[in-house]
Amino acid sequence: MEEEEEAIGYLDKVLEGEEDSEPGTPTSPSPGCLFLASEKGEQDAGKGLEMRKLVLSGFLASEEIYINQLEALLLPMKPLKATATTSQPVLTIQQIETIFYKIQDIYEIHKEFYDSLCPKVQHWDSSVTMGHLFQKLASQLGVYKAFVDNYKIALETAEKCSQSNNQFQKISEELKVKGPKDSKESHTSVTMEALLYKPIDRVMRSTLVLHDLLKHTPADHPDYPLLQDALRISQNFLSSINEDIDPRRTAVTTPKGEARQLVKDGFLVEVSEGSRKLRHVFLFTDVLLCAKLKKTGVGKHQQYDCKWYVPLADLVFPAPEETEPCAQVHPIPDHELEDMKMKISVIKSEVQKEKAGKGQSRAIERLKKKMFENEFWLLLNSPTIPFRIHNRNGKSYLFLLSSDYERSEWREAIQKLQKKDLQAFVLSSVELQVLTGSCFKLRTVHNIPVTSNKDDDESPGLYGFLHVIVHSAKGFKQSANLYCTLEVDSFGYFVSKAKTRVFRDTAEPQWNEEFEIELEGSQSLRILCYEKCYDKTKVNKDNNEIVDKIMGKGQIQLDPQAVQTKNWHMDVIEMNGIKVEFSMKFTSRDMSLKRTPSKKQTGVFGVKISVVTKRERSKVPYIVRQCIEEVEKRGIEEVGIYRISGVATDIQALKAVFDANNKDILVMLSDMDINAIAGTLKLYFRELPEPLLTDRLYPAFMEGIALSDPAAKENCMMHLLRSLPDPNLITFLFLLEHLKRVAEKEPVNKMSLHNLATVFGPTLLRPSEGESKGHPTLASDIWSHDVMAQVQVLLYYLQHPPISFAELKRNTLYFSTDV
Repeated sequence: MEEEEEAIGYLDKVLEGEEDSEPGTPTSPSPGCLFLASEKGEQDAGKGLEMRKLVLSGFLASEEIYINQLEALLLPMKPLKATATTSQPVLTIQQIETIFYKIQDIYEIHKEFYDSLCPKVQHWDSSVTMGHLFQKLASQLGVYKAFVDNYKIALETAEKCSQSNNQFQKISEELKVKGPKDSKESHTSVTMEALLYKPIDRVMRSTLVLHDLLKHTPADHPDYPLLQDALRISQNFLSSINEDIDPRRTAVTTPKGEARQLVKDGFLVEVSEGSRKLRHVFLFTDVLLCAKLKKTGVGKHQQYDCKWYVPLADLVFPAPEETEPCAQVHPIPDHELEDMKMKISVIKSEVQKEKAGKGQSRAIERLKKKMFENEFWLLLNSPTIPFRIHNRNGKSYLFLLSSDYERSEWREAIQKLQKKDLQAFVLSSVELQVLTGSCFKLRTVHNIPVTSNKDDDESPGLYGFLHVIVHSAKGFKQSANLYCTLEVDSFGYFVSKAKTRVFRDTAEPQWNEEFEIELEGSQSLRILCYEKCYDKTKVNKDNNEIVDKIMGKGQIQLDPQAVQTKNWHMDVIEMNGIKVEFSMKFTSRDMSLKRTPSKKQTGVFGVKISVVTKRERSKVPYIVRQCIEEVEKRGIEEVGIYRISGVATDIQALKAVFDANNKDILVMLSDMDINAIAGTLKLYFRELPEPLLTDRLYPAFMEGIALSDPAAKENCMMHLLRSLPDPNLITFLFLLEHLKRVAEKEPVNKMSLHNLATVFGPTLLRPSEGESKGHPTLASDIWSHDVMAQVQVLLYYLQHPPISFAELKRNTLYFSTDV
């Protein structure tokens, strides 16, 4: 049941979130003034008071809904009890008591709590205390324990009674829940099963609210110890009802193999029985073997367990269009991958702090273990590029790789060995044991590629922007339609970051295109050269993409000393007889993300949005409207729109035309590459002298997105939008609706809401230079905390139902939302 999965997520968050600190202690310092307090002296008290009110008013709104849900559940109980003593009972007294067990008691507890808290929030000021109400609520959790213990029996009884009694079935399928006081809806219909789940959901929600309240309550406030006590009771209660979920069992197959000379090995993700498994794959001179490291006891010699093998004489790569579509594993949503990156970055900075402060080695080891687990999860769940291997005797195997470069490496290594005269074979179990026994000694890749395995003195990689110009290529034997892609490593795997245009019918392409590539701890740059395929029959059934032919590929290490100069560094990369000429330079993140106001206020770049809209007499700047219109006209189905870099020279040309308000703008836009137009829009927002969502409100957005309770978060995030100046708000809502339309085409353009939030979040929220002082200086630290939170803020609004300017301005502070 979806609700149960969601609850387990809540439970994990509540139980894991504070395990290393005192209950209620904020895990990071508060980033500054919340609402509009201009004087430093007013900051903390005003901010905390305002935040507590927002949290409580949001919680009250959801508490009202919860009470209405309990009322709806109790409504049929009295008539059912009345008929139980008649000659035609719908249910027996025992069945009624089992299904509605403890609901009346829970209702009375929450009604009393709501009636006590509501007037305090309505007459809110610095003297109000309410910790005793939460402490009392927590002390009554015994009633919930009884409810939870009975929950499964209650559900089973309700289901059996529905099957055997039509009258009860009708009652339980449509219970009427009263709408909140301010709501347009008078009633909603809910099933009894859904309502019986609400108390379990509620106790978790209350615990999240306690976290939020403690975060914004000063330690010397009279409420603080009471809220801490309530949180401790609630967490202990949640721990007592948390059931361990049995891990899914997976079957094991044991084919056979034989030891030969090892040519190549590495860790790959295999799709097996509908789930992802990390395998160590060994390519011998005449066989490919897929193995798994055995779990062994302490002090025992480690060994591999062979999962399957294919003799190279029997191994075929089916043409993409010939492969049968397989039962594909659902890809992990982008936001989960990004959240995991954030967790890893946070742990990394904690490890560094422990080391700097000469922390205990045990604490460092524990953090490293946690980091390894998270990095392992990322390694397992991030790859999406299919690589299929087929045994001509019948069975197919599917790997998922993170990079086309990696897929090409494995394919080429196997095909090179297949040129020899190979024999098919079947081997005994003894020979299989010899083969798998040799794997451990022969392996060249010893560790899973995660950063927690690296030595401390290894380079942490580069954080910032790499500017690359792909000039030209030579060495092709005949004319073709040619293009290049650029990949960089991030969190242990490679990601495609840029793509040149296709140069048609030539053996000597001259691209001369410049790209700006974002680096997240990157150490290598890869260039791949492709021949474009326009034959639509050649579609890979594993991911519905036409497969272009790789003509060559090469990799270079990004040496921080060599790269970090202000001058361009020219280089040539050789690949299969092809030479690609390129130049690059690196800009650190701090330098590249500075917002610098334009000296020339007659243009649009680097000029305040209010100045531009006033001058144009427009609600949304002309540049924003025109770029969005062009993207929607011909770029909305472009793969990687807004993620793939546009050519830097094209973007600069468009910038100059917009700044000069040239009459030829529309003609130029219609002729320009769509990625350059998308890049111009991003550049406009990046170069605003202050972020679209303003410096003043930045700390508030950071605090609002960190709230755990959905009702409080909704309250806060909508209140913040209303606090924006009108030109900023109208432009933001205009952009928001455009990005949602782009995400609707995700099956074609591969740009999810989360992808778009990752691209635009920092652009719209990153504070200007003066505001960002005092933040951590470590590159990876800034990257993880701030950028991830900026992404989460934009994602929140992208996932929100449509927000209209008029409705927003009309709305009150107090929201009633069933969340």
